Amino acid sequence: MSEQNNRSALVTGASRGIGAAIAERLAVDGWDLTISARGREALEARAAELRELGAGRVEVVPADMTDTDAVTALGAAHGEAFGRCDALVINAGMGSKGAVAEMPVKRFDRLYQVNVRAPYILLQSALPTLRSTAAEHGAAKVIAVASITGVYPEPELSAYGATKAALISLCETFNLEESENGVSATTIAPGYVATDMTDWLKDRIPKEEMITAADVAVVAHSVTQLSRYAVLPNVVLTRPGTNLHRA
Repeated sequence: MSEQNNRSALVTGASRGIGAAIAERLAVDGWDLTISARGREALEARAAELRELGAGRVEVVPADMTDTDAVTALGAAHGEAFGRCDALVINAGMGSKGAVAEMPVKRFDRLYQVNVRAPYILLQSALPTLRSTAAEHGAAKVIAVASITGVYPEPELSAYGATKAALISLCETFNLEESENGVSATTIAPGYVATDMTDWLKDRIPKEEMITAADVAVVAHSVTQLSRYAVLPNVVLTRPGTNLHRA
C-alpha cells in the first residue's frame, strides 16, 4: 500500500484520448493511479509513461465495461491497492451514430451498457473507499466524462446523447445523496474532442478546430482541487462561434 498522504485516482479508458490526458495531468502532480481499459499491453505502455511523468505507484487493471464482475472488481482493486480514492474518473465510453429511424436497438443497448450501466456499477463498487477517503482527508471527487449531446440535441446522436444525459442525471442524484459525506460528482460535457473517436468528422471539422483532450484534462484536474464544500455538477465545453449549443 502506498503512502497514505499520496492522493490516488482510478481512471477508466486511460490508455488513450481523454482518459490518457487526465491520467497524465494527475501523474505530473505525483498522484498514485489505477488505470483501466480493455487491453493490458496498451495500459502497460501507458503506465510506464505515467511513471516517467512523475506518478507515484501506477496499477494496471484491464476491464471490459460490459462485464459486471470486472467492473465491480475494478473499484475494489483500487481500494485494496491504495487504501484511498481521491478521484474516480469515469471516462471509458462508447460512441455510435445513427438516425432514430434506422439505428438498431442492439447498438443502443450496448451504448447504455457501457456509458450508463458500467458507471453505475463502478460508483457502487468505489463508494465505500470514496466515503472513507472524504472522511479522513476532507473530500473525494467523481469526475464523469459525458458529452454536450447529453445537454443539447445533435442529429444522428440521439442514442449516444441519451446515454450521456442519463450519466449526467445519475451524477446529479449522486450529489444529492452523497455530497454531505464529502463525496461529490462533476460531469464534463464537451463538444467534439480531437481524439480517434472523432476521426469520422475530420473531413468536416479540422482537428485543430476541435476541443483538445488536454482541455478536458485541465477541467478534470481543477475539480480535484475543490474542497468538500464546493460541488460542481456539470461543466459544458463548447467550440467557438455558432457551435455554442452544438457538438
